Amino acid sequence: MKQKIELCLTILFSIVLLVSCTSTKTDMSNLVIFPAPPDTTRIQFLKAYGTSGDVTGYRNDFERFFMGAETVTPIGKPYGIAIAKDKFYLCDAETKSIDIVNFINKGFAIFKPTGFGELRQPLNCFVDESGYLFIADAERKDIVVFDKDLNFIKSVGAGFLQKPTDVCAYKDKIYVADLKAGKIVTFSKSDYHLIDSIPNISDAADTAFLHQPTNLTVSNDIIYVTDFGEFHIKKYDLKGNFLGSIGSYGKANGQFVRPKGVAVDEKQNLYVVDAGFENVQIFAPDGKLLLFFGGTYKGPGYMYLPAKVAIDYQNIEYFSQFVDSSFNLKYVIFVTNQYGPDKVSVYGFVEPK
Repeated sequence: MKQKIELCLTILFSIVLLVSCTSTKTDMSNLVIFPAPPDTTRIQFLKAYGTSGDVTGYRNDFERFFMGAETVTPIGKPYGIAIAKDKFYLCDAETKSIDIVNFINKGFAIFKPTGFGELRQPLNCFVDESGYLFIADAERKDIVVFDKDLNFIKSVGAGFLQKPTDVCAYKDKIYVADLKAGKIVTFSKSDYHLIDSIPNISDAADTAFLHQPTNLTVSNDIIYVTDFGEFHIKKYDLKGNFLGSIGSYGKANGQFVRPKGVAVDEKQNLYVVDAGFENVQIFAPDGKLLLFFGGTYKGPGYMYLPAKVAIDYQNIEYFSQFVDSSFNLKYVIFVTNQYGPDKVSVYGFVEPK
């Protein structure tokens, strides 16, 4: 009799596991979309990550009865995020570590290096085409470089950088936003030696001058820099020539209060996080505001002190499962939130079918 009961429980447990692992149906009853109807939807909120359980999954009551409660690790206070194939790397300034999330294989790992690679205040990170991880550490005052297997390679910029807040590797250079120095400092990607700085001026009255560069990205040979001290996104070519700026201080659409992270899509549209508005604004290449999404947190899909935005074309197939059947997913947008339950919010740029 005891063997029969154990057999029945084993079969029932296997069925529950099978159902929980194979079910991918998404609840579409409460879509969060931007802009609001009757305007054409361009952005759909897809998913949020707040703890390791949002990656690895949570056990149901039946599983907890037999296996116990799962161990859940909360994401602390994220800022920067970098996408690499089926993973994202998240700078957690609270835990002084990097959270590595493999959303396809449901893996969650905390990378907390020691020794020469020990992190003190990791703010932003970047992963290049070789899988090398570059981390801007504001307290160390350098860029910490690890290879694709997370082995420490090099400390870049020690003695030259005053307060590095963002980093981007592009072509043969490493570009670093130095908040305290008011410059973009460049290093060789091959041997890490100092090259020069952008812009090469000292007159604060010049329109090309950077007051407080906090975030940057490089796309199509254009450097986009958030000048937090002047409420602009400034553009430079790779030689450091000033190309113009986007935005101004104010509370109207297209203006900024607390501009932070920036990203650029394949059409060279610019995405700017504003921690004051708690949204992301999207600008055409000519600086015209196209739309914005997010807003003060009132539930999943909204933002709570957002910091960084990243655009991903590599994982469309995976995130398509969360998209409403009336839309086609064009690419994926990640936004970090420093507070609230949704530390990483994932959105899709969609088009009606």
